[in-house]
Amino acid sequence: MSRILRARFIVGAALVLALSLVAAACGGGGGDQGGGGGGGGGGEAVSGEIAIEGSSTVQPITQAAAELFREENPDARIEVGGAGTSDGFEAFCQGDTQISDASRPIDVAEEVPICEENGVEFIEIPVAFDGISVVVNEQNDFATEITSDQLKTLWEPAAEGEISQWSQVDPQWPDEDINLYGPGTESGTYEFFNETIVGNEEEANRSDAEMSEDDNVLVQGVAGDQNALGYFGFSYYENNLGDLKALAVDGVEPSADTIRSGEYVLSRPLFIYVNAKALESNDAVKPFVDFYVSEQNLDRLVEAAKYVTMPGSLTDESRTQYEDRTTGTVFTEEGEPKGGDLEAALQQSQ
Repeated sequence: MSRILRARFIVGAALVLALSLVAAACGGGGGDQGGGGGGGGGGEAVSGEIAIEGSSTVQPITQAAAELFREENPDARIEVGGAGTSDGFEAFCQGDTQISDASRPIDVAEEVPICEENGVEFIEIPVAFDGISVVVNEQNDFATEITSDQLKTLWEPAAEGEISQWSQVDPQWPDEDINLYGPGTESGTYEFFNETIVGNEEEANRSDAEMSEDDNVLVQGVAGDQNALGYFGFSYYENNLGDLKALAVDGVEPSADTIRSGEYVLSRPLFIYVNAKALESNDAVKPFVDFYVSEQNLDRLVEAAKYVTMPGSLTDESRTQYEDRTTGTVFTEEGEPKGGDLEAALQQSQ
């Protein structure tokens, strides 16, 4: 089995097991699920096609929703891609997809105008929290934590050709080569990490790292390399605990509590963006999104994918954003929520 297929099997098998638990908790996805399976409220099964593209970080949540929805609606064809947040928005704003998975907010200066030019109105729906996990091989017996400054030293463009050994990051670490694994440049994870750690999301970090838009490839790379250090979404770490070890960043380990509270410096919200017109013109989109964000299902789907659920008050505001069909983004050009925090920004937009 190739390295890529083996990595996908590792994550896929964990998701299938989690989905079976979600299905049991949801009562098999049928009945009255707040707009859930069976077309909602026991009506006729839903048919039609939905194209979803975007973040490989969000993909496990959306894939879980799609698999469970199809159990009660076998004629619904839902394709969930993971090409990266930027590629996802490119397709979405051209009108080629109905839903876009995103691990960062839509870019107000560059992506929103393209949506407007093509008449694509969208609803921005936060669905979960992620904490980008900085990981090493399980066999690494010296690194347990790292600082933001050390990560910048390691990943900034100036490090290329200069920082190549563990001891150059921390003198207590060995004089051994350090091999880096990170997301590709179309990834929202790449952009968020660059902005938060390097200080400029537009400036490419070092190009001598092993990079891929497929987080499964990164998982397998770190799992098979004792001198590896990489970063990717929390779910991909949680699904591979036997092969990976997460480092505390600035003294804080990634966990559900530290990610949800924002204490962990690489915490961030995850989103789906829904084409507002598709809710009316595509018979499958509304029942699927109803199912996805319903009170009965959303948290279970997030937990099945091993991400972090949002506080109840934020989840309520997010669901209201969808139910009221509030279009547009609540983020500024700088990528910050209007009003200071995401919950306040959602309240102000309604």
